[in-house]
Amino acid sequence: MTNGSVPQPFTALTAYGWDSAHDIDFAVHAERGLTPGRIVRVDRGLCDVVLPDGEHGLKAVRADTEDVFTRDPLRIACTGDWVAVDEAPAGGPAVRALLPRRTTFVRSTSSKRSEGQVLAANVDLAVIAVSIAAELDLGRLERFVSLAWTSGAQPLVVLTKADLVDDPAPLADDARGAAPGVEVLVVSAATGEGVPEVAQALGGITSVLLGQSGAGKSTLTNALLGREVQEVQAIRDSDGKGRHTTTTRDLLPLPGGGVIIDTPGLRGVGLWDADAGLTQTFSDIEALAGACRFHDCSHDSEPGCAVLAALEDGTLTHRRLDSYRKLLRENAWIASRTDARLRAEIRREWKTRSAAGREMYERKRGGGHRKVY
Repeated sequence: MTNGSVPQPFTALTAYGWDSAHDIDFAVHAERGLTPGRIVRVDRGLCDVVLPDGEHGLKAVRADTEDVFTRDPLRIACTGDWVAVDEAPAGGPAVRALLPRRTTFVRSTSSKRSEGQVLAANVDLAVIAVSIAAELDLGRLERFVSLAWTSGAQPLVVLTKADLVDDPAPLADDARGAAPGVEVLVVSAATGEGVPEVAQALGGITSVLLGQSGAGKSTLTNALLGREVQEVQAIRDSDGKGRHTTTTRDLLPLPGGGVIIDTPGLRGVGLWDADAGLTQTFSDIEALAGACRFHDCSHDSEPGCAVLAALEDGTLTHRRLDSYRKLLRENAWIASRTDARLRAEIRREWKTRSAAGREMYERKRGGGHRKVY
């Protein structure tokens, strides 16, 4: 390695995001004669990996992941992972190790075991696709943005199907209000509006495309790639919702540089360890809370509450505050299900609140009533 440059045998991988930092991570595996690669798709214990191919550039192989199998769902090999591959074992190519992840996009599953699911790894930009042909769900947008910030990636909101709306500007303003500090682009893959701006934002980095079914993710992916790669299906006329066209998470190289991971439509987007993401997403409320008279203000009825003052003067909406509270409760509950100590603390708090509620009820009834025998 010279002056921080990538060694010549791995140069072809720069198109997929390889850099000198990855070379340092891979050094111990290079000593074992393994080859670096990036997972572009995972399917039932096997994965497609792109590898350097000497003077020929790159090649794709189908590799076994048995050696990196784990019961920890947060450490399972996924699309976007950098890996060390043994190219010539008796049973065919095999992944022997995962390189350290820089970012990880994780959501909570509906499992009763409260497991996290890794959707993509080593992502720089999380592109959140939202159709404005249907009613804009700001609460869901805030949820996606929170998960994006939590992952370590930069979020980008893309409002799709702009050609089906007379005036998308007010909707874009609403989206910006729900995602402070996040760029919002209005796009129509049908007309090409906004597509060059999205392509420019994605150039030279790794992006993941997220959103519900029917948000136009596959159509946007095809527009960015300049060819029909992902299958596209029409939304249902009955409810305006889309079908799951994309069924796997595929990492695809972009013509202008960089790669994008297209994902299946997400019905459920549960939070997972999203404290930092919620703080970033609701930075406006966090800033207001910092100006409250009491540091432990609950923003319910306390005097000198800056949050309540903002509600009164209209600078903060009840919808946004309600969404903030809801996501905080959900995040705390998910954490409690995986942290016994925190779970016990929450139960104690619930008991205290319940006792206080009963006391207030008795006071309203005139100090309580005595049983008559």
